[in-house]
Amino acid sequence: MLEELRSELTGYCYRMMGSIFEAEDAVQDTLLRAWQSWDKIRQDSSRKSWVYRIATNICLDRLRNAKRRALPMDLSEPAAIIKEPSDSLPRDSWIWPAPDNAIDPANIVVSRETVRLSFIAILQILPPRQRAVLILLDVFRWSANEAAHAMGMTTAAVNSAVQRARSGIARSNLRSEELQGGDAQADQQLLASYMEAFERYDIDALLALFHENGSLSMPPFTMWVRGSSNLSSFYTITRSHCLGSRLLPVRANGDCPAFAQYVPAGPEGRLVPWSIHIPELELGKIAHIHHFIDPELFVRFGLPADLDARQNFSIGR
Repeated sequence: MLEELRSELTGYCYRMMGSIFEAEDAVQDTLLRAWQSWDKIRQDSSRKSWVYRIATNICLDRLRNAKRRALPMDLSEPAAIIKEPSDSLPRDSWIWPAPDNAIDPANIVVSRETVRLSFIAILQILPPRQRAVLILLDVFRWSANEAAHAMGMTTAAVNSAVQRARSGIARSNLRSEELQGGDAQADQQLLASYMEAFERYDIDALLALFHENGSLSMPPFTMWVRGSSNLSSFYTITRSHCLGSRLLPVRANGDCPAFAQYVPAGPEGRLVPWSIHIPELELGKIAHIHHFIDPELFVRFGLPADLDARQNFSIGR
């Protein structure tokens, strides 16, 4: 039973922590602690609740002194001067994407919207205990009694906490909330055009896919860019680094389309991991694109350690 809970626990811990790196570590610790004491819980009906109490306590312990994770657009204004990005923040400052197959198995019915990056960002503004209660009640659809048992709280305290959490979300004013109204269905032609334009590094073709006020961000760099002229400048400045890249289609955060970017490394035709692109689509165009720059993400997404640019390949195309 324990291993069967891994995916849903990862979904729970990911929403709590805002990072797939931290979520997977928390789940591993949860399963280890649960396995060590498994025989102490005799009733199967109580075991799941007990495992969630372990997971919740691990997350709360790790969040006790942690700063709020965020997306770049929620921390600063868009760049006024477009230049090569240089200022960055540590990994624990940022929300990171999650591979779609690692969270929320098919038998757990949750809305895809509750794992979108913009929703993860909103969750992070809540105090951790309120966050946990909201996830259990409003995302996983547990009853207040079930959540109370899992969290070691009274039912009245759970109901009070979820009301405060809902009020906190209603009062939130994050810029990334603009991305929540995106297209429910991905435009496959738009995605194919983006992939082709980026691999050719055709800047005019790329800009044609964005809304006039479209934007781009690139954690761990704090800089983010908004507007066609600024996007054009940014793509021009970063051309030498991205020219010759290949993109592999992947899925992330609620079955969202995404791309893994490999960049050239040396004259032998070797391509190495660079970033995960996640486009936010609205009315048939790109409203925003996240470039998450961390090669460790490629391990989490089960992607190759490198590619040979001289070979024809097709993964997920």
